[in-house]
Amino acid sequence: MKLGVMNPILYPVDFEGALKYLSGLGVQAIEVGAGGYPKNLHLNPNDYLANPAKVSQLKGLLAKYNMAISALACHGNPVHPNKALAQRFHNDFIDTLKIAQMLDIDRIVTFSGCPAGCPASTTPNWVTYTRPDEWAEILDYQWNDVLIPYWTKTTEIAKQHGVTKIALEMHPNHCVYNPETLLKLRDAVGEGIGANFDPSHLFWQRIDPATAIKHLGEAIYHFHAKDIKFYDENCSINGVLDTKNHGDLQARSWLFCTVGHGNDHETWKGIFDALKATGYDGVISIEHSDALFQPLEGLEKAIEFLKGILNV
Repeated sequence: MKLGVMNPILYPVDFEGALKYLSGLGVQAIEVGAGGYPKNLHLNPNDYLANPAKVSQLKGLLAKYNMAISALACHGNPVHPNKALAQRFHNDFIDTLKIAQMLDIDRIVTFSGCPAGCPASTTPNWVTYTRPDEWAEILDYQWNDVLIPYWTKTTEIAKQHGVTKIALEMHPNHCVYNPETLLKLRDAVGEGIGANFDPSHLFWQRIDPATAIKHLGEAIYHFHAKDIKFYDENCSINGVLDTKNHGDLQARSWLFCTVGHGNDHETWKGIFDALKATGYDGVISIEHSDALFQPLEGLEKAIEFLKGILNV
């Protein structure tokens, strides 16, 4: 497995500066935002779609620093009930498919999205329980009328551009948020759908990542290294469903944190052992998110921690 970094944390510098910095730290791959929530400050597809000759320049830059692109990232909600917003996310995704084809990249990281609860509603509705019965009716509408049709169509478009692996990040507030929902969509749509496995989003649902990895097996198409720290006193009072701002450091039940500062070496080693057992030999892409460290300080701590486990 190779060590990588998701690039938005490095947006304060230009793309070459980011590659030079990461190469100097022994990082071997970069996950590049191309639209949607991750934005596209290092790689705007329109710059290349309008000028294909620039692709060779980008490939030359990657070769200069011995850096691979592990995936393009284009998170969004393309099934949002606000049609204009949904179209914007969809357009970003299609442009990302096009530039992926030009760069010979076969996977894109994104979210499944979350529709409204009915055709007349104007806001997404994330359902976590099916009593009373109208909540089950909402799920039926979301999956069978919106989500499955959208991704059935979109995976076919992706294949036309050489993207055979749409790696959905299992994330609360989206319809695909755990292994069961990931496999439900994959079973309905096909193997174009797989997982971007981010343990942090599973830890706080009290899912054991190593067990979940073994369950998903070959359906794992990409991996995010991100950690989480629980604050037991707050959890004991309020549980783990926490809507407070992530800047409210003392009151939250949990916070995203630098890899190794939430779960220990043995836990992460168990995660990577499970990945190896499934045959995953891709990139471990650090998505750094920690309010307690300066961004580069936390990123460098994560890199050193993971290098020690991965032996890279």
